[in-house]
Order: sequence, then structure tokens, then C-alpha cells
Amino acid sequence: MTKKEKIQFIITTLDELYPEVPIPLDHKDPYTLLIAVLLSAQSTDVRVNQITPLLFEIADNPYDMVKLSVEEIQDIIRPVGLSPMKAKGIHGLSQILIDKYDGQVPQDIELLKELPAVGHKTASVVVSQAFNIPAFPVDTHIHRTMYRWGLSNGKNVVQTERDAKRLFPKDLWNKIHLQIIWYARQYSPARGWDLDKDIITKTIGRKSVIRDYLNKKKK
Repeated sequence: MTKKEKIQFIITTLDELYPEVPIPLDHKDPYTLLIAVLLSAQSTDVRVNQITPLLFEIADNPYDMVKLSVEEIQDIIRPVGLSPMKAKGIHGLSQILIDKYDGQVPQDIELLKELPAVGHKTASVVVSQAFNIPAFPVDTHIHRTMYRWGLSNGKNVVQTERDAKRLFPKDLWNKIHLQIIWYARQYSPARGWDLDKDIITKTIGRKSVIRDYLNKKKK
């Protein structure tokens, strides 16, 4: 199977499994999505979705958020982890949004990356999911599956993103990065992986990955 055929097989399979793909983090606008994505760093979407309603009930916009102290924000978001850094970032970026952008979230990745605690992945998620601007945020799930599928070398997420953007059509980036996340969670997890259920890896995957899996299964 050529690389072009592999990409088409992935696209077709994911469309069959996930014709409509939900955004994992609950939000109602670009600002609440930005905060939710920031909170998700080294946490789980489930945990973040449990905490954000508590935070957004008090402050779901930058003007209300800056009325809270960093300590008050930290007390609310503590369960998601890294709360001191995240609380400081939330308060700081909220003030900047007010001062520089009239309380609105900018639609440019580079401008977003200038905000406190906002890295490339967070900025990519926001422009993709809030503004429908083509981007390909790479998380651990996409990084893992792209390696298993033999589409990236697995060295780092920067290279994986570069490979993904080169291989998949730009008009599909926003949809397919979410489809891959859902697929990886359901069929190609890091732990408890069952190759027989992972139809994409089983069909087009990296030979060394499949060989290692089978060898471990024999032991």
C-alpha cells in the first residue's frame, strides 16, 4: 500500500467511525475554550470538564476573571494539577485580553502564544476549534498513533505535526485531528492496546510496531 493509499484508508476509516466528531472539552465560546485547553495540560478532559463549570459559574469572561485573585482561581482549579502556574496564567492572560483585545480572544496563533501559559498546542486547538482556522494540534494520542501508523518518526510532537500537515489535506486538519484523538483513545491506547481492535494499525501500521506487539503477546 502506497503512502497515499494509507492516508486515504485512514481518512475513510475515521469518517466511517466518527462522521460527527465532538470537541472533548466543554466550552461555550473562544474564551472558555482557551481556559479549558490551558487547564487540560497534564490533566484529563474528564477532570477539566468537572472543574470548568465551577470556575465558569463565577467567571466565564476575562472581565469577571480578573476580579478574582490568583489564589481564588487556584483554589477552584486545584484538582486539575499545576494549579499555581495555571491560575497565574489564567489571571494574566485575562488581563491582557482586556488591555489589548477588548476582552476578545485573538484568532492568530502567534498572538495567542504571546499570552501567559499558552503554548503552540493550546493556540492551535483554539484557532482550530473556536475559529475553524486550519491547524493540527498534536497531543500524546496523535503522536503515538502517527508513529504506530508509520507516518512519523516519533522523535517529537513538532516533527509529528509537520508530518501530519504534509500528509493530510489542509481542509481536513480540523476534523481529522479530533478523529485521531477519539480513535486513539478507543482503539489504540498506550496501555491495554489490542492490535486486533486497532484496524488502522493492523492494516497499515509500522512493521516493527506490529512485530514488537506480537512478540510481547507471545511471552
